[in-house]
Amino acid sequence: MDETAQSAQIIAGFLQNFITSSSLRLRYRVKARSSKQGNGELANEGAGQPAQSAQTPPRALLVEFSGPDSALLTARNGELLNALEHIATKMLHLDVEEHDRVSFDADHFKVNRDRQMQASAAAAIERVRATGKPQSFPPMNSRERRMLHMLLAESGLPTASSGEGPGRYVVLYPQGADPSEFSVATPARDYNSANGAQRSSQRRPDINQVRNAFRPRY
Repeated sequence: MDETAQSAQIIAGFLQNFITSSSLRLRYRVKARSSKQGNGELANEGAGQPAQSAQTPPRALLVEFSGPDSALLTARNGELLNALEHIATKMLHLDVEEHDRVSFDADHFKVNRDRQMQASAAAAIERVRATGKPQSFPPMNSRERRMLHMLLAESGLPTASSGEGPGRYVVLYPQGADPSEFSVATPARDYNSANGAQRSSQRRPDINQVRNAFRPRY
């Protein structure tokens, strides 16, 4: 079994345990994404032994969730979805620069999120150029911050990351500005997206069930 298939099996086992322990009504599928486009499926819902892909070994794994409770994963800007992805990267012992090798998604949340980020970046660039004042973005995970830095880099305006841990965020500065000369208020988390706004009408899992799902089994 190659390294990618082993990683898929580890993720599948983790997710099966999480779904069982949390009682969330979820299904998942683990797919391999190669450097030559196209996907090679490695594991399905509840799979025990992922099948190895043919030809070129895939480099990245995509986990897609579905089911009645999938919206719970994307509530509060994908807080639980991102937490599961983060745990998976730790289980696979991936370095920070390798975190893009694993991506979790549900109901096309990340695709829509990326589109929102592109629009936010374009609006921020226009605003900073017009006002000459820095623009801060809501806290994001490392994947989103990297993407945002790349989107903003096309403007030629300087950017920097600030904050600590899950509160880390990106700031866009005016042309030629020295970030140390500006005092930027820490932005609040953005829970007003289309996914987050729906959380009040969704069934919420028992917090103890979710916590138990993350406890190691001996």
